[in-house]
Amino acid sequence: MRRSRPWQFASLWWIFFVNITCGIGLLAVASPMAQETIGMDAAAAASMVGIIGVFNGGGRIVWSTVSDYIGRGRVYMLFFLLEVLAFWQLGQTREAFVFELLVLLIISCYGGGFSCMPAYLSDIFGTRQLSAIHGRILTAWGLAGVAGPSIVSYFHAQTGGYTASLYFFAACFVLNFIIAAVLKQYGQRKKETRTAL
Repeated sequence: MRRSRPWQFASLWWIFFVNITCGIGLLAVASPMAQETIGMDAAAAASMVGIIGVFNGGGRIVWSTVSDYIGRGRVYMLFFLLEVLAFWQLGQTREAFVFELLVLLIISCYGGGFSCMPAYLSDIFGTRQLSAIHGRILTAWGLAGVAGPSIVSYFHAQTGGYTASLYFFAACFVLNFIIAAVLKQYGQRKKETRTAL
């Protein structure tokens, strides 16, 4: 990796890690949270979990298409702005329809974060060593798979509910939005001078 670009890699790794951590954290408890916080019955909660899979996959297609038109930097900023609002509101809502809508929005952004990352890496670093760089970025996925459920479990044990973890995730996305904005402004080279690692 070029020495002139380490902060861009670290920033991308971090925003990827946070997006996956919060998404997996929500996925891990979507059904019990729906039952505990809004009184959804087990069958309805199970149905919601099934729909989550559709939005996870669909988000990858829709958001990657959107990113082709507005750019990867802007789409990540949009992800994080939406997720700040959605996680914050999720901690307050007690209506089943709003709850499901917010969960599905978050999961679509979670899926979209995966599909847009390779193209964003290409925008910043070029394509020559894209597979190697993407492999390094995916270490964030492995760590997030442990971090997300652990954070939710910790807050649940401390508070007896899910609201604190949802607010914590919202705060994480405020930081992610700032990092994404800096990357959008300063992290990409002009097309004519962009080179591979």
